Amino acid sequence: MARPTPLGDADVLLLDLDGVVYRGRSAVRHASEALEAVRGRGVPIGYITNNASRTAATVAEQLVGLGMPARPDDVVTSPQAAVRLLADRLPAGARILVVGGDGLRSVVLEAGFVLAESADDTPDAVVQGFSPDLGWKDLAEAAFALADPERLWVATNTDWTIPVDRGIAPGNGTLVSAVHAAVGRLPLVAGKPETPLFETAVERFGAQRPFFVGDRLDTDIRGANAAGMPSALVLTGIDGPKQVLAAGEPDRPTYLLADLRGLLEPYPEVRLRGDGVQVGKAVARVRGTALEVVRAGEPIDLLRAAAAAIWNSGVSVYALGVPDEVLRLTASLR
Repeated sequence: MARPTPLGDADVLLLDLDGVVYRGRSAVRHASEALEAVRGRGVPIGYITNNASRTAATVAEQLVGLGMPARPDDVVTSPQAAVRLLADRLPAGARILVVGGDGLRSVVLEAGFVLAESADDTPDAVVQGFSPDLGWKDLAEAAFALADPERLWVATNTDWTIPVDRGIAPGNGTLVSAVHAAVGRLPLVAGKPETPLFETAVERFGAQRPFFVGDRLDTDIRGANAAGMPSALVLTGIDGPKQVLAAGEPDRPTYLLADLRGLLEPYPEVRLRGDGVQVGKAVARVRGTALEVVRAGEPIDLLRAAAAAIWNSGVSVYALGVPDEVLRLTASLR
């Protein structure tokens, strides 16, 4: 009997973007062909992103340019999830101070809210999202408005970093932290790893059996686990073997995949073999203060076996010696 595939009987495939579908301005290798195969199975595809600086239409346009058919409605953004939080708590016509870019302002207006220009307009809420044009005056205005402890504060996301062409730059989390330091409280958060973004996506597609794929354990996978949906980590983005082996229970994916092609490939069984774990032909075990590779097998299967061995051992990876052949797997998997 053929083993089941990770995608299984999912009725929607939800994907993070950067590191899963594209990296910077280029498509991730094999992503387009894999998603075409998913569409061939009749499974809808949704893209969910914490990035609050771009509109859904802009994201869809980029995807189309990379050979991945997408409509704006296929893209679910953290500003959309943030507005959902506002709409659950405030009536239409409420006055919102937006600390962010045009992508955030546009969805606030589309939801029937009114834009406040400053704290002096006595807004009903503050919503904060990333924009590269934000400055001290914008953050100060948010702090002035939030001096009222009853005023609602929603953040699109709290990602500490954001990838840009020149490298890794401070993300919305750092800007939220600056306001937090001034006002002494924390916002409601819409984006990953919190669940509103996932819930907005499930509602958008009317899904009963969603499946999520991401490349970061502490945001993507933690969020999917919190939302109660199965997930896969692909090794084409941020997190690699070292992070996988160190993952705590809230951050452990249901599946580990080299790339998106693995969604439709039979997934090997994880088997306990004496004091070791076997996946495919790969066998790994924890013995004393070391992770031992008994048999290497395929690179992705070795990582799966090593991760299961460590996760089942109750021993932190930081207390173990780990062979270089496991830690250097990412390059061979891409």
